[in-house]
Order: sequence, then structure tokens, then C-alpha cells
Amino acid sequence: MTDIEVVEAIYAAMGDRDIARLIELIDEKVVITQDPRLPWGGRFEGHEGFAQFAAALTGTITSAVTHDELFAADGDVVQVGHTRGTVNESGKTFDIAEVHRWTIQDGKAVRAHFSIDTPGMLAVLGLEA
Repeated sequence: MTDIEVVEAIYAAMGDRDIARLIELIDEKVVITQDPRLPWGGRFEGHEGFAQFAAALTGTITSAVTHDELFAADGDVVQVGHTRGTVNESGKTFDIAEVHRWTIQDGKAVRAHFSIDTPGMLAVLGLEA
């Protein structure tokens, strides 16, 4: 698979909640980062870190990513789109712009950085920006 196809497969597995497939596509030493101001943000390493990140995310919001663009840039794969969904606790809905940057090596994600409109998401969550 090309790097873009690997990232497409990761999103498909996330959408299907196919944990076994995600483990195949994510390197055991993966590093995931997102703004630490978010309840699910911070730095997470390895499969265990991925599981912690996913649990914190899905424990706070129920969402789906919509791709507007997916392209290779500077050796990475960049995904531009929106995360849409609801806040689990309040039921508030959101449509937040986001950019994900993936580094793929040997057919597996070794690094992912997730950028969103953090102030917008914090406002929907009822947290200080």
C-alpha cells in the first residue's frame, strides 16, 4: 500500500472500530500528539498509548472525521477535514475544523499529530480556552 492508502485504511478501521486492523496499521512504537489542553490531548506512545488516547477521546466525545483533502507532503500524509459529533456528557453538537499529519514507515503509522480548532472544541466542551 502507498502511504496514503495506509492512512485511508486507518480511518476506515477507526470508523469500523476494528481494533485488530488498527493494531496492524499502527507501529508498536507509534507516537501520537494533540494539544494537551484537550481532555484527550497530550503525548501517547505505543499501542498502550494509542489505547489510552482512544479511550479518553471516545469517553468525552462521539465523533467522525470527514476528509476534505488527503495528500502527501514533506514525507508525511496530511488529512484536512472536520470532526463532527456530540459531547457525551452534554449532548452538544460540534463541527470542528481539523488537520491530521501522519508519518508512515514500512506500511505502518509511526507518528500522528492531530490539530483541531482547540478553542472551538474547548468552548463546546464548556472548558476554558
